[in-house]
Amino acid sequence: MNVTPPYTPPAIWSPPSSSGGRFANINRPVAGATHDKELPVGRHPLQLYSLGTPNGVKVTVMLEELLALGHTGAEYDAWLIRIHEGEQFSSGFVAANPNSKIPVLVDRSGVTPVRIFESGAILQYLAEKFGVFLPAGGAPRAECLSWLNWQMGSAPFLGGGFGHFYAYAPSKMEYPIDRYAMEVKRQLNVLDRRLAEVRYLAGEDYSIADMAVWPWYGALVKGQLYEAGEFLQVQAYTHVLRWTNEIAQRPAARRGRMVNRTWGEASSQLHERHEASDFDTRTQDKLSS
Repeated sequence: MNVTPPYTPPAIWSPPSSSGGRFANINRPVAGATHDKELPVGRHPLQLYSLGTPNGVKVTVMLEELLALGHTGAEYDAWLIRIHEGEQFSSGFVAANPNSKIPVLVDRSGVTPVRIFESGAILQYLAEKFGVFLPAGGAPRAECLSWLNWQMGSAPFLGGGFGHFYAYAPSKMEYPIDRYAMEVKRQLNVLDRRLAEVRYLAGEDYSIADMAVWPWYGALVKGQLYEAGEFLQVQAYTHVLRWTNEIAQRPAARRGRMVNRTWGEASSQLHERHEASDFDTRTQDKLSS
């Protein structure tokens, strides 16, 4: 085991001169805005401010699925928030989400705009607004919401825990990597056991539970998250892979994964989405040619 110098916490913590790591430039121990800037507003009922991380993908998949079903009220503008540049700390963004995290949705379809932050809350809000992808009641609804909230509680171990120490920390440390790898594999086993019994997480119908879990754990078992597939031996989770591949074939899921994406193949990046035609005309390969 790697030996690191012992650390004794001081009586009172104070921010280090450099916290290190990929996100050091935006880490801060206080909330609130750092600069004045209003959020842009497009012409559609729904305004999304996001980035194509797994949490952002959840919402764009949901919106594209709603549009695919013919819910024109789900038309949306997706504005890019570059979190590495601190755009989530603008006065406009903080007014929409005091926690300064993407994604945040503002529903302007009524007289008074409604803000919704936290990706799980956005999925549930949209499902209830349009009456789809969430069972109406009873055991099916309870199952769907249980898996939705399972994801909200579990993903921080995958992202902030395993992902941080495996991929982003300034140095590799055996103890935290082992600790979080064990938990992530346990979570994958939870999913694999569930998906051995049912087609989708809430049962036989595709729901917001799947939309929440797929961008995180689906990407992980396909080797698209932290490049940790071999390390975690993800091919062992055959039922998760079956489920992942099935969702990946949905046209709305493919479109949702492109929105606000700023990395990967240029043809898979649609930095901002304001019209359905943008998928054909405004991906980065088209804009660069």
